[in-house]
Amino acid sequence: MGRVYTVTLNPSLDYTVSVENFRLGYTNRTASEFLTVGGKGINVSTVLKNMGIESTALGFVAGFTGQEAVRQLQERGIKSGLIALKEGLTRINVKLQSVEGTEINGQGPDISEKELAQLMERLSELTSGDVLFLSGSIPASLPGDTYLRMMEGLAAGVLTVVDVSGEGLVKALPLHPFLVKPNQHELGEIFGVTFADRASVIPYAKKLQEMGARNVLVSMAGQGAVLLSQDGSVWDSPAPEGRLINGVGAGDSMAAGFMAGWLERQDYRHAFYMGVTAGSATAFSEGLATGEEIAAVFQRIVS
Repeated sequence: MGRVYTVTLNPSLDYTVSVENFRLGYTNRTASEFLTVGGKGINVSTVLKNMGIESTALGFVAGFTGQEAVRQLQERGIKSGLIALKEGLTRINVKLQSVEGTEINGQGPDISEKELAQLMERLSELTSGDVLFLSGSIPASLPGDTYLRMMEGLAAGVLTVVDVSGEGLVKALPLHPFLVKPNQHELGEIFGVTFADRASVIPYAKKLQEMGARNVLVSMAGQGAVLLSQDGSVWDSPAPEGRLINGVGAGDSMAAGFMAGWLERQDYRHAFYMGVTAGSATAFSEGLATGEEIAAVFQRIVS
C-alpha cells in the first residue's frame, strides 16, 4: 500500500463551548468547553488513524496556536508534516454548541509564495500508489488555482481525492482526480439545480465524470449517498438508521472511509459502503467516529 497524505491549508483550533441560557450583550459563563485541532484534511487523517491507516498531515501552522495544533496531532498519533509560518497565528474557530450551531471562524495566517513552494516541494516527493487528500477551502492569501497547481506537480499514479466546493472542484477535474466528494448542495451549485432524491443526482454526477473525475461520491446527509465509479457502475444507499448528533466532519469521514475501503480491497462496492459507514458513524457520535463506532455501523449496514 502507498503512503497517505492529507493537505489542510488553513487548520484551526476549534474552541467549542456550551453556554446555558446564552444572553446577547451580557457576560456569559461556559457550562462546558474543549479545544481541539480541526480542519478538513486533519479530520480525514484522524478518521483514517481510527481505522488503522497511517497518514501524514501536510499544510501550514503559525504561532503558539499552531504549536498546540501540532502537539494535538502528535497526541493522536498522526505524523505532522505541517510547515511553520514565520508570522501570524493558526486560527481559532469559536463554536457555540448551545446556540443553534452558531460559529465564528477565524481567518488564519497569510501564506507567502515562498512558503507555498515549500509545500509544493514536499508534494513532489510523492510516488505512484500514494494517496493525497486535498480538502477544504483555499485561504485568501493563496491563488484560487492552488489545488490545481499541486495536482499538476504530482508524479503519475498518485491517487488524488479532491473535497472542495465550487470553482476549486471544477478546475481540478481535467487532471482526473481519483475521487471527488461533493455533497448534494455543492453539486447543485455547480449546475444550478436542486435534488429531490438520490436518482436525480446521478445525471449530474455523470457530468463530473465526463469533465474528468474518475469516481464521484455524492453525500446527501439523511438521504444517504450515491457513487458513480470508474468502471461505469452506480451504487446508491440510504443513510443507515441512527440518531443524528453531529454533522461536522461527516463528509470528511466519508472520504476517509471510501479510501480506506479502496486500499483494503480495490473494490468499488466495498469502498462505497465503507464510506457510507464512516460518514454515518461520525454523524451518530459526539466527535469524529472511533474505529469501534465505525465497525458497529458497518455490521448494521452489511446485515
